[in-house]
Amino acid sequence: MSKRLLAIIAAIGATTIYGLNHTIAKGIMPHYAQPYGFIILRVLGAAIIFWLISPLGPKEQIERKDYLRMIFCAFLGMGLNMLVFFKGLSLSTPINSAVLITTTPIIVLILSAIILKENISGRKIIGIGIGLLGALGLILFGSEVRLDAPNIPMGNFLIFLNSIFYGSYLVVVKVLITKYHPFTFMKWLFSLGVLICLPFGFDEFMQISWSTLPFEAYWGIAFVIFGTTFCTYLFNIFALSQLKASTLSAFVYLQPLIGIGYAILTGQDNLTLIKIIAACLVLVGVYLASRKPKANPVKTKIG
Repeated sequence: MSKRLLAIIAAIGATTIYGLNHTIAKGIMPHYAQPYGFIILRVLGAAIIFWLISPLGPKEQIERKDYLRMIFCAFLGMGLNMLVFFKGLSLSTPINSAVLITTTPIIVLILSAIILKENISGRKIIGIGIGLLGALGLILFGSEVRLDAPNIPMGNFLIFLNSIFYGSYLVVVKVLITKYHPFTFMKWLFSLGVLICLPFGFDEFMQISWSTLPFEAYWGIAFVIFGTTFCTYLFNIFALSQLKASTLSAFVYLQPLIGIGYAILTGQDNLTLIKIIAACLVLVGVYLASRKPKANPVKTKIG
């Protein structure tokens, strides 16, 4: 089996885990763990795993000049991002979450234009507008009566904020990713994440009744820590070593399909007309915004 094929399998694996996570994480909250307490489990578990495997990588020290950027990345990627996502998911539904999370490439494109001064074509601007229209429609009109989703509009808004924070993280973290080994980088980032999230989630973390948790709750927690947090990162790193970033980003289209399918299959969510329209708008928007322009053919002058 070629490395490229393995990379494609790894990319599909990461996307599949992300798609399943919307329903699995939702099943834990708020029945067995409150969202902020669940975040403590996630960042603490990931920090422990990366510290345990860090000896397998090179011995590196974070340079003093990178401290501030590292802290800022931790706030965006392991603090604000996770806090609003888990809180939003606890208030909303798995399908809404799976749809809204795919706006991240659009956010990255906007921030890259603002921060990195990258050019945005007319087609990409149209794509951004269509994608954001779908997200806005889901936030404003995606409300429905559900006991496990007490405030869907607010939950949808928080999930959309997650895309903004995570998109900002992807732009800011680019320098550090190319400078340090992944194990070095992630062990410190998740350690900082524990310190950032602890004030928000300590009380909820202490309220978890471990002795009364059923097996499916333990399985769901393990899936989020080991699967969604640890495995997906390693899968994506390997995929990036063999595939172009633009190729890997195309797999984002699979996430809502997997998320919606799994949520319906397990009976934890249902499709509505608003969700279908919003999902179509978001996917079309992401496609237009992320599609690379066709190269102009070189014209040969004759005579």
